[in-house]
Amino acid sequence: VREVQPAQCTLVPDAPDAVTSDHGWDLVTHGDFLRPIVRELKDLGLRVSLFMDPELDQIERAKEVGADRIELYTEPYATAFREGDLESVFQKYRNAVKKAGEVGLGINAGHDLNLQNLSRFCSLPNVLEVSIGHALISDALEIGLSQTVKMYLAVLSQY
Repeated sequence: VREVQPAQCTLVPDAPDAVTSDHGWDLVTHGDFLRPIVRELKDLGLRVSLFMDPELDQIERAKEVGADRIELYTEPYATAFREGDLESVFQKYRNAVKKAGEVGLGINAGHDLNLQNLSRFCSLPNVLEVSIGHALISDALEIGLSQTVKMYLAVLSQY
């Protein structure tokens, strides 16, 4: 029997004119604003995730605001991976994942994750979901959807 997961809502702090996300929530500034929104979404039966930078104090606040999960903003990781300067940035994500687990938050991740950098990121423990739609579709335009899905599944099945 397969367990049915609740619908999820990820709250992202994008301005109305943003083309794409470029940072996570600042919960010192926006925690009181988000708390009733998170409560209302959870009352509707949704699992709530907050888009966050890998900052330990902010991750603790995400739990206090009522989130079930965080979605780590991974563009800095992807940039460091691409530029070959990964270790110090990767350590920040390792610490963030550990802190999220300690405070009882599930962990999602997303932004610029692709076939090249996904495996290393997913080696972090307890990463539950990754947002890879943009990269997957971009790759599919070049090599076809069926083959692309197989390639991503091969990476993800390792974890």
